[in-house]
Amino acid sequence: MADIQRVCRVLSDPLPNIWPMRILHTSDWHVGRTFHGRDLLADQAAVLSGIADVVSDRQVDVVAVAGDLFDRAVPSADAVGVATAALEAIRAAGAVIVVIPGNHDSATRLGQSASFAAHGGLHLRTTLGGLADPVLLDDPDGPVACYAVPYLEPDVHRDALGVTGRGHEAVLSAALGRIRADLARRPAGTRSVLLAHAFVVGAQASGSERPITVGGVETVPAGVFHGVDYVALGHLHSAQRVTTTVRYSGSPLPYSFGERNGAKAALLVDLAGVGSTEVEQVELPVIRPLARVTGTLDELLTDRGHAGVAAHYLSVRLTDPVRPLDAMRRLQQRFPFAVHLQWDPPARSPLSLVGRQPVRGSRPDLGVAVDFLESVRHSGPSATERSLLAAACTAAADPDADPTQDADPAQDAGRGQEAGGDGRLAHQSLAPASLGLVG
Repeated sequence: MADIQRVCRVLSDPLPNIWPMRILHTSDWHVGRTFHGRDLLADQAAVLSGIADVVSDRQVDVVAVAGDLFDRAVPSADAVGVATAALEAIRAAGAVIVVIPGNHDSATRLGQSASFAAHGGLHLRTTLGGLADPVLLDDPDGPVACYAVPYLEPDVHRDALGVTGRGHEAVLSAALGRIRADLARRPAGTRSVLLAHAFVVGAQASGSERPITVGGVETVPAGVFHGVDYVALGHLHSAQRVTTTVRYSGSPLPYSFGERNGAKAALLVDLAGVGSTEVEQVELPVIRPLARVTGTLDELLTDRGHAGVAAHYLSVRLTDPVRPLDAMRRLQQRFPFAVHLQWDPPARSPLSLVGRQPVRGSRPDLGVAVDFLESVRHSGPSATERSLLAAACTAAADPDADPTQDADPAQDAGRGQEAGGDGRLAHQSLAPASLGLVG
């Protein structure tokens, strides 16, 4: 039946409207967010355009945006422009829009001109006063009440909600109490949809969410939402089902490398006349995939097997025994979207007992310098570096001496041979940059 109804929608069948209310559940747009320093506005504009296409293609009645429209409480003008264009495209595609603020949004800023926007089909529900004032919609099966719960900071909102307990469960329970009381006064058969921004027990974080632990325990049980036909949740960035009717849509773009393997989607919800729901996960366009690669710098720059990720946002783990100089710049010549670099050299044995001996009066300066170099960069000095170290030790021991005369790069400083005097090491002569310790 559902498939027949959808065909009727697409073909604009003149038969009576028998299809259920259709809702597109999305959240966590985070417009204005960057990814390891990379601007994502173009990517966000592209994927949000894809949401508008779904609205048009699938004849969506309502788009529910469950919080974190923006990434910052004070978004940039460019971020506001991208979000505005997306909302305009969705509205032009024919859907009513209901938006709540999340923990990243400023409820006050988001709610400016809310009453004016509502006349155009954009419902910005940002205050506690609107808890029991749902957006009312109708289809052939009767009314649908769309309730909106803005993100509730426990310490900020508990007095207004009349609760004494701390934590998110207390304030959300109070808010749902108001909503259930209003729903009970509605005509029999009124179906209900609720938008909320919370961390529900049983769901899994992806690693790119900002914790909401301020004000007590951040999680709430799914039972808080009992009595509602469908709960559209935001906050967690992976699409997931908590119960049959309590779900997260996830973010439209991946915001951490932990999300690289999961499809990004919106949830298409058909709300039937008896309050039953049919949910379909609609995958959104992949704007730029994410990948991780591992290897030495030379391997990554030459191995043809990595050609397939050249246009991906890339997290790189280097396994060179010595940290390569200027590694990110060199990687980005082949992988222009490499954004994260980690150096993870092969495991090595602990320093020998010689390297752990006290410095004072026990070993020559060059031996100490060589041990230090091996400790911090996992390899000994080259012949040129050893010559520089020996010259520095000579100069430290006798400022009047010519350090180029006695330096012998072939000496084995680690076994006690002299290398330029027996004075103590002048630490300022061993600047890490001059020895290749930074890069």
